[in-house]
Amino acid sequence: MAEHRTMQRGALLDAARSLLSEGGTEALTFPALAERTGLARSSVYEYFRSRAAVVEELCAVDFPVWAAEIEFAMAEATTAETKIEAYVRRQLSLVGDRRHRAVVAISASELDAGAREKIRAAHGGLIAMIVDALSELGHEQPRLAAMLLQGVVDAAVRRIELGAAEDPMVIAEAAVSMVLTGVRGN
Repeated sequence: MAEHRTMQRGALLDAARSLLSEGGTEALTFPALAERTGLARSSVYEYFRSRAAVVEELCAVDFPVWAAEIEFAMAEATTAETKIEAYVRRQLSLVGDRRHRAVVAISASELDAGAREKIRAAHGGLIAMIVDALSELGHEQPRLAAMLLQGVVDAAVRRIELGAAEDPMVIAEAAVSMVLTGVRGN
């Protein structure tokens, strides 16, 4: 029974990712989740009490996976600069991933305080990953520099997500160049 519930919950989260990446938060409804999973609408409520609860669960499941991929890329780098470059490149390479599209849709939506706090905490975890590399480069305010660096990454992500005229690789190269030039300029 527990295994069945786990599988159903996973199917609901997978359907939620698809709905979010296809149509944003407006598409994430319990009737749509029920239709995608073949469950009765009332059954969806057995797993999640609200749309916000679905969003919070997605954050709890997907952010750690995403962060682990970034952390792994950084761990393979040998210098502070190559760690920073890996941080930027890996985030931008994840833009096409369905989990990322769902996270972007979630971030752009009206959320309750609990869901917003979980997203803030997850983003704080990303920022924390890069602070040590910035400290190693001698930044006096590495946390501030990390937040500004993440701002460049976020702008590049939005540009790629919008389907900008530039190739995503061109956007990635520009973001990496801007970040590395900025972190070296301290």
